[in-house]
Amino acid sequence: MKKVLGMGNALVDVLILLESDDLLHELGVAKGSMQHVDGKSVEKIFASAKEYKKHMVTGGSASNTISGLSKLGIPTGFIGKIGKDDIGDFFQTDLHKNGVNPLLSLSDNKSGQCIVLISPDGERTMCTYLGAACELDENDLTPTLFSEYDFFHIEGYLVQNHALIKKAVRLAKEAGLTVSIDLASFNIVENNLDFLHEIVSQYVDIVFANEEEAQAFTGRTAEEALIHISEHCEIAIVKVGKDGSHIKSASGTHKIAPILCNCIDSTGAGDSYAAGFLFGLTKNYSHETCGNIGSLIAGHVVEVIGAKLQEEKWEKIYTGLKTTVDC
Repeated sequence: MKKVLGMGNALVDVLILLESDDLLHELGVAKGSMQHVDGKSVEKIFASAKEYKKHMVTGGSASNTISGLSKLGIPTGFIGKIGKDDIGDFFQTDLHKNGVNPLLSLSDNKSGQCIVLISPDGERTMCTYLGAACELDENDLTPTLFSEYDFFHIEGYLVQNHALIKKAVRLAKEAGLTVSIDLASFNIVENNLDFLHEIVSQYVDIVFANEEEAQAFTGRTAEEALIHISEHCEIAIVKVGKDGSHIKSASGTHKIAPILCNCIDSTGAGDSYAAGFLFGLTKNYSHETCGNIGSLIAGHVVEVIGAKLQEEKWEKIYTGLKTTVDC
């Protein structure tokens, strides 16, 4: 059975469901963006949102994808860094609980957390305190970490650490792994554009992007961006929200329809899509089937708060998966 290794920010998500976008304006953050914040900013956000309900779950883009793959029965591992604190313990315990092999380094600083502000329309705005998570560096990586895996999935949020990403993708390719990247956020793409172009062209086999990220990466609209990205990697995927997704590779172009759902929170939707797509690839399914599996899981995730699904939701996914694969 093929195995998937992930690397990303080891974060715990604090989900806050907003009644309007007024708090976003008050805090001066762009709706739908991801920005890094310091400890004082975290305190300010919590003070401003003290009247709102909060829920804590493990997060981080690549971690969400890897946990989803594990729930689908794929052997997985995750590379990250945590602090020696309750939040770090929470993160590591959750990986174990979800069947993921935790390949975690330890720091003396506090573990990272991501405050997810969820608008009434389901759009999420993320304020991230990286803490120990951002201390993961190239010295934490060894060839042994990659030796037992077939796929390597990284989140775009890490690309600000150029040395880490370069060593990771180099070790992955030397070990014969297929490399995928989720571009993660349009502002991260804009700030690291030249580096991303270099990495994708030289090392990456699969690119996941939403419309905003694809436009930031190429300067073009979704379908034109799809063509441009596909010229630099084996498989390009551009997700277009409620309109589904587009896939392009040497085997053809596919338009993937979304599943009917009641969207209340888009947190983790892209991560779950990647989990479904990579699951399909481990099974050697067609790219169209891989996209349909991704759409299936993402459609269930947007119906709950946060990126983690309860067992009853997974049972529905397992049932839907049989139909999707049969088709």
